[in-house]
Amino acid sequence: MNVFQPLPRRSRLAPLALACSLLVSGAAWSQESSAPALAAVSAAASAPAGVAMVSSLSNIPAPVLGAKAWLTLDATSGQIISAQSPQEAVEPASLTKLMASYVIFEALESGRLKLDQKVRVSEKAWKTEGSRMFINPNTEVSVDELLQGMLVQSGNDATVALAEAVAGSESAFVALMNQQAKTLGMNHTNFTNAPGLPDPDHMTTVEDLATLARALVQRFPQYRHYDSQKEFTYNNIKQSNRNRLLWMDSTVDGLKTGHTQSAGYCLVATALRDGRRVVSVVVGAASDAARTESSLKLLNWSFKNFDTVKLLDKDKPAVSARVWEGATESVQLGLSEPLWVTVPRGRASDIKTEARYTQPLMAPLAQGARAGTLMISLDGKELEQRPLLVLKSVEEAGFFGRMLDKIRLLFE
Repeated sequence: MNVFQPLPRRSRLAPLALACSLLVSGAAWSQESSAPALAAVSAAASAPAGVAMVSSLSNIPAPVLGAKAWLTLDATSGQIISAQSPQEAVEPASLTKLMASYVIFEALESGRLKLDQKVRVSEKAWKTEGSRMFINPNTEVSVDELLQGMLVQSGNDATVALAEAVAGSESAFVALMNQQAKTLGMNHTNFTNAPGLPDPDHMTTVEDLATLARALVQRFPQYRHYDSQKEFTYNNIKQSNRNRLLWMDSTVDGLKTGHTQSAGYCLVATALRDGRRVVSVVVGAASDAARTESSLKLLNWSFKNFDTVKLLDKDKPAVSARVWEGATESVQLGLSEPLWVTVPRGRASDIKTEARYTQPLMAPLAQGARAGTLMISLDGKELEQRPLLVLKSVEEAGFFGRMLDKIRLLFE
């Protein structure tokens, strides 16, 4: 059952408050079983306070994994399916390159960088320790080759070269990385270098990494081929992608591995099956095999035991609400983006929706203005909440129309 519950009226009509409560009910929405490959980037991966993880509504336990922290996320709905220690501080190691790639992709899309552009390799980039693409100093390498060196070979030297090409220096590039982290809502992340070298202040969480991964696959699908490329040869040296899932599962198309002695073995993976995308994050595993096996378990468990359903289209009305002192007597309230919800498999018909909006709604109302909140729940547990927006502006009525509504409000 869908319930539409008004919120208290505006303070300017406080004398009428006790006389003006309104309860609107009805309008069941159609639910669709199919899901698109992409969803709106604006929805954050982390759930609002009080929102339940989807796995808490399922009787099927999550797999037991040998990792310090892990998380699985439905990229279409943005809901966390399940997690262990989602906000515990962890070292990202080369998972840092996901944020580096985000900043680089932004530079490419804005025209500040081009794939065929030649980048001169600095001494600093050449000397960067750790995994390498084996670029030579004072030579010119294309951005396209450097991206393959960074994302396929996990080259720290390639990462620093790209950082300098985008921002002039690695330190300036890191500032851009941290700025982007804040923009994406990665509230527990701080970067001190571009490739992910160990540093006590270079930290993140699996929840923040899932937020970043979702933003990457949604905003930059045109660069997904770098993450799924299995090998790359440069300077007569062929190196394979360390993400073994690319060989094991054809639905996996990314994203990035990471490893240092202190961070352990890490992997952010994503798979697309039947139009639905899931992201898994595993950090602190004991071996390459362990991170691969744990990631595949999470992906399979998430796809097999949970569904993502569409409840409402973008700009479609969720509820028609009474408007007072307006040129029209009603206004449609809806969402700015399609609403997808992830639930345990077979439970889509049990989803409850409740629209809570300001009452009385007083004209004028501007299109896009927030008028309330749409709540989505299952078994009494809140799964999601979205702002309810005015879909079409309502102008103020004339003098006599306003006076008539003031009188009517006295008897509501």
